[in-house]
Amino acid sequence: MLALDAPELYYLANFRKALDWLDTHHRELMDAAELAFIASFVQLPLPAQALLVRLVMRKGVHFRVSKLRYVEIGDIPTAAAPLLELGWLIDCAALSFDELGALLLKDELAKHFAGDLPGGNLKKSEVLDCLRELHVEARSLSDWCPQLDECLLSLAIGPLCDRLRLMFFGNLAQDWSEFVLADLGIFRYEQVPITPGSRGFRDRKDVDDYLHLRLCRDAFDAGMAVTEVLRQLGDFSSDNPHIGERHQRLLLQLAQHLERAGELESALMLYRDTHAVGSRQRQIRVLERLHRDGEALALAEQVIAAPHNAEEAQLAERARTRLRRRLGLAPAARAAKLIEDRLDLCLPRAASVELAVAMHLAEPDAPVHYVENTLICGLFGLLCWEAIFAPLPGAFFHPFHAGPVDLHRADFHARRSELFAACLARLDDGSYVEAMRRTHAEKFGIQSPFVFWDLLDAERLEQALACLPPAHLSAWFRRLLADIRENRAGMPDLIQFWPAERRYRMIEVKGPGDRLQDNQKRWLAFCAEHGMPVSVCYVEWDD
Repeated sequence: MLALDAPELYYLANFRKALDWLDTHHRELMDAAELAFIASFVQLPLPAQALLVRLVMRKGVHFRVSKLRYVEIGDIPTAAAPLLELGWLIDCAALSFDELGALLLKDELAKHFAGDLPGGNLKKSEVLDCLRELHVEARSLSDWCPQLDECLLSLAIGPLCDRLRLMFFGNLAQDWSEFVLADLGIFRYEQVPITPGSRGFRDRKDVDDYLHLRLCRDAFDAGMAVTEVLRQLGDFSSDNPHIGERHQRLLLQLAQHLERAGELESALMLYRDTHAVGSRQRQIRVLERLHRDGEALALAEQVIAAPHNAEEAQLAERARTRLRRRLGLAPAARAAKLIEDRLDLCLPRAASVELAVAMHLAEPDAPVHYVENTLICGLFGLLCWEAIFAPLPGAFFHPFHAGPVDLHRADFHARRSELFAACLARLDDGSYVEAMRRTHAEKFGIQSPFVFWDLLDAERLEQALACLPPAHLSAWFRRLLADIRENRAGMPDLIQFWPAERRYRMIEVKGPGDRLQDNQKRWLAFCAEHGMPVSVCYVEWDD
């Protein structure tokens, strides 16, 4: 007799856990059909429950019964009978020709449509191309292939299950396999207390709004014209920050498409309708292409006076320089040019230029590590763990969050300002060393948006604590908090420690023909401003 706690039914047990969670935390968000599904599902025979979950977790909605083989479920038609009765599965779905082509093998297509195919050994894609235009009307599998001794099961409850998955995870990128990965110990997550106020969707409208945006984005990705996507989007608005940000990103994506297509006036109007970071810079570029340099310069001046981030300020400074030159105006005052501490090396050719430099510079008492963005971010994650994983409303709403949902929102720091201030204060009183060691020991292996455990073992942590001054850590961490999305990239590739001397240097590596990128220049300028030892190493191969 099959039992829910049988190891082979792990996927069903996890699905039932998710349904229990939804019933406890999201009941008022669900409509009558979703509530009825949860109530009816647990009353089904276990083989029927297991089959439905198996199909929900598979790709697609149409399944040939002969291809469904699950030892723990047994006879598939018997397990499917209650699901067919409820209408959650159907056995006579109309298939488009492309759907049929996905279900049949090449030999099966050739057998059933032999009269429509030319001779020769064709690939399956060529077979489909030959037949597609000849067969445009949807039919059932038995109508398409009367001689095929096959039954078809089609998932009719898929959209409802997707809505439940959306309410549980807060997005449609994650799926039920998260349970399995956690059960197997592959992923471990911080256990943040969850309350009703913590969930990502506050009411049913939020769920519907998310799905509406997803539908519009999918239509655009499938090739729908921007004007049609905007018509489908309608007069959309949401006061949910999570959904509002997705809306702004979609508008920015649509405007960029119009710009690339040369529809500059339409692109400009749409850029002005979005508050997404980057839209003002794109407006400047479009105004330049429209030869409206005066308007472009005025907007560049506005951006420089109140930039969203360092990248926007940098790009606006460049725009102002070329616009003032083009308009015949005197150059504006510019920041001092970055003076590099330059290191030139000629090395034997290697697959990785960074590792080649690390090996060349390393000494027994001065190890060199290839860390790129991981070290500073990792140390920040250790020191500020409590602030990052604080159980704020809307930040965590299920057990499988690797980090807070609002991590890249503009108010991420402001919502936790007191918590971060308390964490950073440890750098002033010296308690940061023990705090970071303790977090490293207690949280090792738990998913984090900042800590990459494979690259921050205990030995490297101790070297960093010995060599990196707390004033430098404080400056780096505060810059991260100013713009997490932008500033956790572009850091120097290598770091060299001299533990006995309690000092370090960072090294940005550039191979033959490579140049500093904008975000790297910003980090180098920041380090120079704060007296941090950073070199730029230019490598040529000795051949």
